[in-house]
Amino acid sequence: MQITLINAGKRFSREWIFRGLNYTFSQEKKYAITGNNGSGKSTLLQVLSSSLLLTEGDCEWQLNNTKTAPEKVHSFISIAAPYFELIEEMTAKEFLRFHCNFKNFINNCSIENILLEANLIDAANKQIRFFSSGMKQRLKLAQAIFSDVPVILLDEPCTNLDASGFDLYYQLVENYCQKRLLIISSNDKNEYHFCDEIINIQEYKIAKAPVYI
Repeated sequence: MQITLINAGKRFSREWIFRGLNYTFSQEKKYAITGNNGSGKSTLLQVLSSSLLLTEGDCEWQLNNTKTAPEKVHSFISIAAPYFELIEEMTAKEFLRFHCNFKNFINNCSIENILLEANLIDAANKQIRFFSSGMKQRLKLAQAIFSDVPVILLDEPCTNLDASGFDLYYQLVENYCQKRLLIISSNDKNEYHFCDEIINIQEYKIAKAPVYI
């Protein structure tokens, strides 16, 4: 899938989060969206996922050179973000089984193999509410990266991860994201140092821009 922003702008009330953004995200490449805390990285990621509308301009999604309607984009994108909650009453195994009702897993991976890859196999039958914050993050990454979709969006992917969690994250990206479009929102270089291109959202902010309604 290819995602193209055309003169894209988003504002909340009178504040422009970004404006005049023209960019194309291409298949089989890795991108990082960087910027200070609160600069709008997550907002841009949600626009790219089609879950948030632009104020001006356009966002186009093309799969195999065919334009995809915004309401169908969710079928081709998986996302992991701190603001997306897990179903904590479920076990890890139940959660992944529930998730695959909506998106299949790549290479027909079994749930057991996914939990093994995420170092969560010993907690397969444990309710998520008893997980540590790092375990929850590994589960979020697993459900996103193992989904059989062409686009993966990761917002602050190493939140709550320790050194071994970072190593796991690098391994998952290396092993399972090479043929897909990967976009990472982060201000931590350790999370995106391997990316092909970097977009600093600060360059598309307009401070105190007048808005006439």
